[in-house]
Amino acid sequence: MYTDENLSSAVKAGIFTEDAVSKFRALVSNEQSMVAVDEEHFRLITGFNDIFVVIACCLLLISVGWIGREIVTGLGLLAVAITSWGLSEFFVLKRRMALPAITLLLSFIAGISGFAGVLFRSSGTDFGTLSFLAAGCTGLIATYLHWLRFRVPITIAAGVAVAIGSIIGIILVQFPKAENWSLLMLFIGGLSSFAIAMHWDMKDPNRLTRKSDVAFWLHLLAAPFIVHPIFFVLGVFEGKNSLPMALIVIGLYLVLGVISIAIDRRALMVSALAYVLFSFTTLLKTFGLVSLGFSITGVVIGSALLLLSAFWHASRTRLLNYAPKRLLTWLPPLK
Repeated sequence: MYTDENLSSAVKAGIFTEDAVSKFRALVSNEQSMVAVDEEHFRLITGFNDIFVVIACCLLLISVGWIGREIVTGLGLLAVAITSWGLSEFFVLKRRMALPAITLLLSFIAGISGFAGVLFRSSGTDFGTLSFLAAGCTGLIATYLHWLRFRVPITIAAGVAVAIGSIIGIILVQFPKAENWSLLMLFIGGLSSFAIAMHWDMKDPNRLTRKSDVAFWLHLLAAPFIVHPIFFVLGVFEGKNSLPMALIVIGLYLVLGVISIAIDRRALMVSALAYVLFSFTTLLKTFGLVSLGFSITGVVIGSALLLLSAFWHASRTRLLNYAPKRLLTWLPPLK
């Protein structure tokens, strides 16, 4: 099966003309009666063999790590990292398998970062700021090298996650009282991830290359970091649910929905969905609908989301018609 990126590579190689490929994409889009920009495509599983390979890789990595751990402290983590890289040479570079690529990337970063932390701690240094710094820097370098070699789309998001986690960890270890500001730090990390995601989106506004996949994973990373602090501060999970609170929650969700439609990404809405469901379910229970609270909430919100999905492109077209022209240069074009 050929991807948009394969077609773009064929154009660069001179096999097809850009005009021919554009007409082919338009033909496929019309035959499917869909608008290409709506789909937010990303490749994860091409067949059950992907799952089979992931299960086998996990079994091998766990076993290798366990054996190494029994020999020398930290050796298991290094063995996991080395084995993950070796497996990636075949399953990622040659076989182009998406799900194994993600699994092996995460195991490689976890293994090499963990090994750096253990190695630094075994040198006699307290497991504090320096150990976090060593593990974080090693993880970032490893992520960068992995990106240079394999170009797995989720790699950039993994690197950003390592950076955010390391920075927050170092701050909390160095300044324990900063724990009260942990939600703010998480929120800032989410905004940073969102900004990086938009940067990658702008590199590929038509979403035809790997850059779009990179942006997808960055949006998926940024969404919970942005959404969780906001709703946690509101006390959604602390029993502070009332009619005014529910209205605030739905208002915030509508704002997130507008942003999601504008940037043509659904991650923000998905991340906030749990908070909306919980808030309205709890509110309905206060009115005596104990057994039906979740069901009624699910029917209402589920129906609304399905309608939005069906009319996503129409909603986006109407929304962007009112957007400033300067803002449109930062957003994916309408199709």
